[in-house]
Amino acid sequence: MYADMVTARYYEERLQEEYLEGKQPAFDISAGPIPGELHLAAGQEAAAVGVCHHLRDDDVVTAPHRPHHVAIAKGIDLKRMTAEIFGRDTGLCSGKGGHMHLFDPDVNFACSGIIAEGCPPAVGAGLAAKKRNTDSVAVAYLGEGAIDQGGFFESLNFAAVHDLPVVFVVEDNDWAISMPQERVTDVESADTRADGFEMDGIRVDHDDAVAVYEAAAEAVGRARDGNGPTILSVQVHRRMGHFMGDPQSYRSDEDQEAALDRDSIERMEAHLRDHGLDDDDLGAVRAEAHQRVDDAIAWAKDQPKPDPDDAYEHVFTNPPSGVTDTEPDFDLAETGGEGE
Repeated sequence: MYADMVTARYYEERLQEEYLEGKQPAFDISAGPIPGELHLAAGQEAAAVGVCHHLRDDDVVTAPHRPHHVAIAKGIDLKRMTAEIFGRDTGLCSGKGGHMHLFDPDVNFACSGIIAEGCPPAVGAGLAAKKRNTDSVAVAYLGEGAIDQGGFFESLNFAAVHDLPVVFVVEDNDWAISMPQERVTDVESADTRADGFEMDGIRVDHDDAVAVYEAAAEAVGRARDGNGPTILSVQVHRRMGHFMGDPQSYRSDEDQEAALDRDSIERMEAHLRDHGLDDDDLGAVRAEAHQRVDDAIAWAKDQPKPDPDDAYEHVFTNPPSGVTDTEPDFDLAETGGEGE
């Protein structure tokens, strides 16, 4: 868990460096090696590792637009994820999805830039597992700002009605983009949403990976045993802006400093020292994690960019075999179209 946490933290810090290249002093979102938006999750590592370390490759995880820490904890191919973020042809989606639309079928991980969009697919995966009579589970990550979305409520209802093996993990980082939770949501904690659907709700009110792991053991175990869904709300802290380039003018200096002080990685290091590890042991884990990240970034930057003509590929799903080999049963000319 510690290795994944330091990998995720260093990964976000290195992506921040790469992303800002060429975008300053006047911020230009289209410039640099990583064009477009970038949402980083430094400070939210505990919620990722505490849950995903209970999961198997056949378990499905969906994440929101701040996905890298969850992807790393689920075991995504780090090099191919990085290539995707850099828009390279060898990326997970051939460079077409970018950092908000990652998909790795080898470990059943996907994410989306649409708020709460991962909830319905996770419920679908839970339904599939139940119909196949398997004990795999599905986990949907979302932020506390997404718990007012209709897709979230519909997913809770469907999962509850059918007792599906789904865990909804709400990462509460206090800010729905630039809005504090109390200004937009009627509840203090997302786990209380469970009351309206007769499902279990759990709250971890500090970003301690061990505490999250213990709470997730209950939630994932319940799902895997066929005892229905759970909402797991975890207090985390956003150490960076909502997106790179966010001036965070809506956020006080005190709030930003408090987030930096609440470091889940330092908390985990304290746990490990209590169990006999020393600074040399921790340093070795960090060094290996940093090398892994640096290697992935170097590899990704060396990968080819997609051919522009590839934009026409994968636009539609391929038809079943044999469909395109048959002649149409109508004349294009008679329908106003142009034949060859």
